[in-house]
Amino acid sequence: MPDWTAPQRPADHAEKTLVAAIMDDTYPPGATLPGERALAAQLGVTRPTLREALQRLERDGWITIHQGKPTVVNDFWREGGLNVLSTIVRYDQQLPPGFVTHLLEVRLIMAPDYTRAAVEHDPTSVQAHLAQYPELEETATAYTAFDWDLHHILTIASGNPIYPLILNGFATLYERMGRRYFAPSDARAVSRAFYRALLEAFEQRDASAAERITREVMARSIELWR
Repeated sequence: MPDWTAPQRPADHAEKTLVAAIMDDTYPPGATLPGERALAAQLGVTRPTLREALQRLERDGWITIHQGKPTVVNDFWREGGLNVLSTIVRYDQQLPPGFVTHLLEVRLIMAPDYTRAAVEHDPTSVQAHLAQYPELEETATAYTAFDWDLHHILTIASGNPIYPLILNGFATLYERMGRRYFAPSDARAVSRAFYRALLEAFEQRDASAAERITREVMARSIELWR
């Protein structure tokens, strides 16, 4: 059962608590939420504050509000939008099973493409960043920051503005999970070899090699995470 204690920002509290209740199946897909008066009292917020939170949740695809009828919980995996992902990352302390692996599988599809495009559109900015890899400290924190910056630069250099928008939605999760991922020395060694090979591909302006190298290491990262 989620924590119903209201903090300073009531609308954020109401949204967070309802998201947690949907995520832990207190209100599973197809369920209806309690009436407005009862739910506001349960959350410890005013009815206008509750309406604000419910409107946010409907906007993102968590629920469907019917005037004069109970509010229905959606199957957010099927009916939600990109904001659902950022909300899960922002509010849920215990991520759904397999969530990070699924994200890495999506990255396996996207990263080779935006890396190839970066070679073709703006290789110099990526090359300048990669050239700093020999100075990386052997810490999870340093590798996490360097890796995040690399992918952020790659998405921007790709020339497709949608890529950085998608990536930016996971900045907080990237930092949190990155520190776990890069804690073992073998994960850092794999990434260091990746940075070296990718730098060579960018120096040679070899888009095909950059795409292949990225695909291989993204697949390996899934194995290491598991």
